[in-house]
Amino acid sequence: MNLDGLNKIARAMVAPGKGILAADESHPTIKKRFDPIGVENTEQNRRVYREMLFTAPGIEDWIGGVIMFDETLRQQTGSGVPFPELLAGRGIVPGIKVDAGAKPLAGFPGETVTEGLDGLRKRLEEYRSLGAGFAKWRAVIAIGDEIPTAFCIEANAHALARYAALCQEADIVPIVEPEVLMDGDHDLARCEAVTDAVLLEVFSALARHRVVLEGIVLKPNMVVAGQDCPQQPTVEEVAKATVRCLRRHVPAAVPGIAFLSGGQSEEEATANLNAMNRLGPHPWELSFSYGRALQASALRSWGGDKGRLEAGAQAFAHRARMNHLARRGEYKPALESGAN
Repeated sequence: MNLDGLNKIARAMVAPGKGILAADESHPTIKKRFDPIGVENTEQNRRVYREMLFTAPGIEDWIGGVIMFDETLRQQTGSGVPFPELLAGRGIVPGIKVDAGAKPLAGFPGETVTEGLDGLRKRLEEYRSLGAGFAKWRAVIAIGDEIPTAFCIEANAHALARYAALCQEADIVPIVEPEVLMDGDHDLARCEAVTDAVLLEVFSALARHRVVLEGIVLKPNMVVAGQDCPQQPTVEEVAKATVRCLRRHVPAAVPGIAFLSGGQSEEEATANLNAMNRLGPHPWELSFSYGRALQASALRSWGGDKGRLEAGAQAFAHRARMNHLARRGEYKPALESGAN
């Protein structure tokens, strides 16, 4: 393990003002994104769409890393440049999703555990050879009646830690992603309590597996109320609860925390990140690793029309810049006017 190298990559991914684009949608997930805009889910359309994002103007100033799906990592631009080479040439770290998805946890109805550890060591070697500097593994924790159970949290934390140890062995930075879902009618306090329990167990498992914290990036949920909760918190309440939770459980050795958006709108995710950074300074970089919250307007602007590739790229670049400003606590909703 090259700790200095891992730390350098992790810091580059969440360098001041920068965040991570999650472009690692599986084929079924990208179909859900393409269907509303009438785009056929083909390998060529997926390639064209990702190239539009990766070549958007100015993004090297706002994006430090890109998470890709296995297919995407192996694809090239229309002119024959491999995507990892294209990104690295812009100073953006290429990354890869390595988990095999959340599957039902046997004996625990309504709960899941993420699979994909079998053969991971060998796959990481190949991904490293293809240019990946970091990897991602997502654990999914649902809130409901009598869930999550302690065992579900423990099982997912163990898998995350085992994955992280294998990544560091291969000199690949692990993004550790424990996501407490927004689905449900639970309130802010319930989400905070569950996120507390999850982060406590995750960092305990990382310690037991001898994962070096200076060589990881944490990708947690924000502390928010369930999307069906009748009493939605303010931006300030989300920011204070999230920062409070992180300060309880995330050691200062971790280089950065890159939030997932978890179903929030583009503007909500940006506003919440901005409010958190205004509460700083923090012992770690507070950054972003969004999928939909960086891509929704780009998808609409593109619409599958090759004559609108530039419009789609500009929409993505705008979204990246808004989150760059949020990282500095300088975002204002008025900046969105007429952008999309």
